[in-house]
Amino acid sequence: MKHVLVIGSGAREHAIAKAFGASHHELGIAVAPGNAGIAKDFATLALSSVEEIVSYCAQNRPDLVFVGPENFLAEGLTDELQKLDIACIGPSQQAARIESSKIFAKEMMHKNGIPTASFFFTHDEKQAIEYIEKQGTFPLVIKADGLAGGKGVHIVQDKLQGIQAVKLLMSQTSKGVVIEQYLQGWEVSLFAFSDGEDFCSTVFSQDHKQLYDNDKGPNTGGMGAYAPVPEADMWLQEVEGQIIAPVLKAMQKEGCPFMGVLYCGLMITETGPKVVEFNCRLGDPEAQAVLPLLKTDFYDLCQAIADKRVGQLKLSWKPETCVAVVMASGGYPGSFQKGYPIQIDADLEAEICYAGVSSKDGELITSGGRVLSVLNLAESKEQARERVYRELKKIHFQDHYYRKDIGLRDNKI
Repeated sequence: MKHVLVIGSGAREHAIAKAFGASHHELGIAVAPGNAGIAKDFATLALSSVEEIVSYCAQNRPDLVFVGPENFLAEGLTDELQKLDIACIGPSQQAARIESSKIFAKEMMHKNGIPTASFFFTHDEKQAIEYIEKQGTFPLVIKADGLAGGKGVHIVQDKLQGIQAVKLLMSQTSKGVVIEQYLQGWEVSLFAFSDGEDFCSTVFSQDHKQLYDNDKGPNTGGMGAYAPVPEADMWLQEVEGQIIAPVLKAMQKEGCPFMGVLYCGLMITETGPKVVEFNCRLGDPEAQAVLPLLKTDFYDLCQAIADKRVGQLKLSWKPETCVAVVMASGGYPGSFQKGYPIQIDADLEAEICYAGVSSKDGELITSGGRVLSVLNLAESKEQARERVYRELKKIHFQDHYYRKDIGLRDNKI
């Protein structure tokens, strides 16, 4: 039996563990630290820091470690496990800068001709405000240069909003801000599994970041996703040839080849696809929509990354659509109450990937902003949507909230 350790505690990590669980290999799967919902399906380990994980791995020697969240990668977990000669799916600390530093990513794209929005960056609040005051065209996009859990992005409509966003972000980070041209178009995500040289890409998926229907309200970590996105398929060759291949070459040139999962957040514009952002791991909630569609054995895919054999792989996919909807605590992404009991009807016909949950007296209770993801597969997007929204009504906790329009964008420029 091969032993796999998944690092993280969210719905994404539950989806990753389930993907390993569907492997034809005999696997012992554990999730660290996991959560009370994940613990219903898999062993969980109370490991919450790089030091604790490394110490556990040194003693127990898992055959494969898969890192879910970006913070462990930015802190160098992969580097530490490589010193122990333990296979780890996730980039090195240097390569993880593609997400942990917006400035590194933008400069690298600019140097290598990778299509993205024009930008200005600074570590100085006064300079940022002066730059905004000179702008005649809005909206602008203002991002914190650092990890922000998907919530460090502000789209501003005028100078006043821009100045407020700069002041807020500068109070939260010492790393500075990136101010970008706003790209007109529609957004889509693509993952590339890379061994540092070769890659294979997934189906396209589409995240819904804003809190409310019709993409209104504040940015969140993601309120739902679906895959595939057929309207994006015509751009696949261009994305692979003009974005993914050049960025992997650029990372090699920088002396930090990218091994693991590269997340390409893209805007399809009138002039073609442009990069909104790169992340150094699977997205959440996109992973919950993409991984259930994968027909290729997930353990074999990860082993190919570890053995540098990705060039020999062609991923195969189920001919279905998966829609995943996030159920959140009322008040998220602001302050919210915790500790509400979660009740699930016995006739539920949906997959659940648990996130912000813990247990009390053997029962699941809410303990986070995004509580769980509910997902369903069907032959068409319409059927998958109908099923998932029917099943959502069978899950109950006080003050719950979810978007009603996941998968309804028209994807037109």
